[in-house]
Amino acid sequence: MSDNTWILTAHCASELGTVDAVTGYLYHNGHYIEELHSFDDKISQRFFIRACFRTDGGFDEEKFRTLFELRADKFDMQWELQPQNHTPKVVIMVSKFDHCLNDLLYKNKIGQLNIEIPAIISNHPDLKPLADWYQIPYYHLPISADTKPEQESKLWQIIQETDAELVVLARYMQVLSDDLCKKLEGWAINIHHSLLPGFKGAKPYHQAYEKGVKTVGATAHYINSDLDEGPIIAQGIEPVDHTYYPEDLIAKGRDIERITLSRAVKYHIEKRVFLNDNRTVVFKD
Repeated sequence: MSDNTWILTAHCASELGTVDAVTGYLYHNGHYIEELHSFDDKISQRFFIRACFRTDGGFDEEKFRTLFELRADKFDMQWELQPQNHTPKVVIMVSKFDHCLNDLLYKNKIGQLNIEIPAIISNHPDLKPLADWYQIPYYHLPISADTKPEQESKLWQIIQETDAELVVLARYMQVLSDDLCKKLEGWAINIHHSLLPGFKGAKPYHQAYEKGVKTVGATAHYINSDLDEGPIIAQGIEPVDHTYYPEDLIAKGRDIERITLSRAVKYHIEKRVFLNDNRTVVFKD
């Protein structure tokens, strides 16, 4: 990642000239576009654009923002600008399963995910040794029906104190309250197996085995008050057959979960995801 590369994202109502509002501004100010994606949704009549551009020489961010705001105002455009090498703070929530957490920690360690992890929060103590190995603070917050409000209050306090820009539920096996879901809406990502809604409850892969499923997969989505029904960011799927016993389906599912979750996190931190009502626009790399 280069210090002189920036990401500009914007969305607004579909109007003539929206592409030029971004690309024309970058061209006339001598900025070279390295990557460009745009989409015009005919149903919602919304326009979305993401431009990754390079600046040669000095870059006056304040001047850029002031002048672009004048151009964006003509279209009532909502926009964001961030350096490509920005490192967002990401709080990870987890229970006992470690495959998604392990994948995120490893990819962060080798530089594949450009994030800072100031805290790992869990309702169980099991994964503290893993957090300790990576030298990341681990917060064990047990929860019961009686203590849920108090536990979520502590959880929210940690998220605020760490200045988290994203929260990742890496197989956090607790249903969040409507109040916390509303606070995290649009900036918290969850992962679950894609056997839902057909195979609910305990041992979904055993249920799937009994029905002879031919595919397994995972879905990463933003959380909202509808359990496992938030706007989808990424999905993964792989074929299976009669040779897969329940334990094989579980292993395959875990692999897909970790890959799909890390992909969704990557898309989010690189500003590739736009909320479009209860759907998303995702500009893949």
